[in-house]
Amino acid sequence: MTRVGVSPLAWLDDVEAERRAAGLRRSLRARPPVGAELDLASNDYLGLSQHPRVLDGGVDALRTWGAGSTGSRLVTGNTELHEDFEDLLAGFVGAASALVFSSGYTANLGAVVSLSGPGSLLVSDALTHASLVDACRLSRARVVVTPHADVAAVGAALAARSEDRAVVVTDSVFSADGVAAPLRDLHEVCRRHGALLLVDEAHGLGVRGDGGRGLLHEVGLAGAPDVVMTTTLSKALGSQGGVVLGPVSVRNHLIDAARPFIFDTGLAPAAVGAARAALQVLIEEPWRAERVLDRAAALALMCEVAEVPSSAVVSVILGEPEGALAAAEACLERGVRVGCFRPPTVPAGTSRLRLTARASLTDEEMALAREVLTDVLSPA
Repeated sequence: MTRVGVSPLAWLDDVEAERRAAGLRRSLRARPPVGAELDLASNDYLGLSQHPRVLDGGVDALRTWGAGSTGSRLVTGNTELHEDFEDLLAGFVGAASALVFSSGYTANLGAVVSLSGPGSLLVSDALTHASLVDACRLSRARVVVTPHADVAAVGAALAARSEDRAVVVTDSVFSADGVAAPLRDLHEVCRRHGALLLVDEAHGLGVRGDGGRGLLHEVGLAGAPDVVMTTTLSKALGSQGGVVLGPVSVRNHLIDAARPFIFDTGLAPAAVGAARAALQVLIEEPWRAERVLDRAAALALMCEVAEVPSSAVVSVILGEPEGALAAAEACLERGVRVGCFRPPTVPAGTSRLRLTARASLTDEEMALAREVLTDVLSPA
């Protein structure tokens, strides 16, 4: 059968039409340097992305080390700044070592794939972040996806395994609903069955734990020999990049085996410098972690969300994607930018507004949020 004259990309038109009909077509909106709207959508939880010391940290690193890292960290892309930041962050969260990647996504890919592989088992929560989902798919391990926060299901999967090695993968705080994972219970199950626990602290660092040290630190698992932590520098620390933290043997193994580390250009020095400065601010101003939770609780109350948030994320479930998108657009028209999560990010029928609190939100901004959210979410 010949297909002369038929574009190999013609199928994309049909896919786009289907997405539009389902209310799932997405678009990019460029923001100006200083937005006119109140931001309740970003992940800048501590309000540090524009902090003067953070900006200075990025600029100083740029002038000292240059615009790019110039290569893989195994060649020319590893600077004294990278290793200094790794030591500072590892000490802050209570880990033995840290290894910086170019993003949180690549950190998760590198950690999960390198610590599993053929002949091993991966047990993943149903609502883990897309980077962990993709890592499981790339691992070539057998993968079992368990119901959300279901410790018994995790235990059953581990008990039934035939593989020698197993890794349980979870977010510490789930990005879509802001719910905290039962880390202590998961760790007990992992230890009982000789499994490694890998925890993505992207939404926990800077928000949970003593002074923002993360949920692992809060529940007493910081530095545990059978726990690996990953996180991002693009949320609470207001910069860019990702990190894997854990035993020194894990760091050594990732340097040898993690393809996203070996073959990717090292994180740009400006991002490292900014993240280091942000971490130093957090160390000196630990009140920021508690403040963001207070602001999240106030936002939840405005939206009549019954549960007190476990993190900076406030999830307002509205149901169908069209309704959630309309509510987000109505908020934007009134000067408040909120997130809108639709399938496949969240399960069908649970499209939602995703609000994120910031430690830097002023009383005036909170008053505007109350006015707009109450108006938009009130029954017609």
